[in-house]
Amino acid sequence: MNPILVYCKRDLIRWFRGRWGFISAMVMPAAWLIFVGLALPIRFTDHYIDFVTPGILAMTILSASLAGGGLLIMDRMLGFFNKFLALPPPRESILFGKILVITIRGLIQSTIILCIAFLLGAKVYSPVQLVFTYLILFIFGALLSSCATTLAIHVGDHDQYAAVNAMISMPIFFTSSAMMPYDQMPAWLEPVAHVNPLSFAIDGIRMVQAGTIPVFQLTLLSLLCILVLGLSVHVFRKVKL
Repeated sequence: MNPILVYCKRDLIRWFRGRWGFISAMVMPAAWLIFVGLALPIRFTDHYIDFVTPGILAMTILSASLAGGGLLIMDRMLGFFNKFLALPPPRESILFGKILVITIRGLIQSTIILCIAFLLGAKVYSPVQLVFTYLILFIFGALLSSCATTLAIHVGDHDQYAAVNAMISMPIFFTSSAMMPYDQMPAWLEPVAHVNPLSFAIDGIRMVQAGTIPVFQLTLLSLLCILVLGLSVHVFRKVKL
């Protein structure tokens, strides 16, 4: 069996068994969707739940990816990581297995959030829109998972990683186009939001909502993903037993 799938299956089983970790990961995106999507007084649109859903989906992937970096740190703390490195399969398979399982976890959580959004009155996506939405989320998840695993290799301590996670997650979210369109942003925030990778994913999903294929966003996210993944592989190869 492919070692990448073996590593992925191992972490997925551990994740499903830890039901409280799964439930807690869903609380924040669901709360944002309900209390912000339905309760926030907005003037620029009459259907804010439709507007904010792509942002909450991207935030779900962001949260899942950053939390997933802790998988690598936990393996190092428990001694599994060095044992995996000593096994015959290429060590890159460990990295790809982590990236795959983190991305899958994010997609599962995003699916639940999307179902909640539909139940709350958001416009239901067509099959084609769903395909492109999941494609964007998968590429974006792979990009963030690569960043998270690389960061976890450098940090190496669970408490420090949690601190870094908390420090970067909310600023990335609030400087994106998740909550408001560019023309409603303050002058200083708009250029920051335009170069935020989170905005690339959000804008791509909104274009899919509007019936347009987001070629530019998909291309840009794919290039960023390849670049960061290559960096992650380079860093991973230098890890010592």
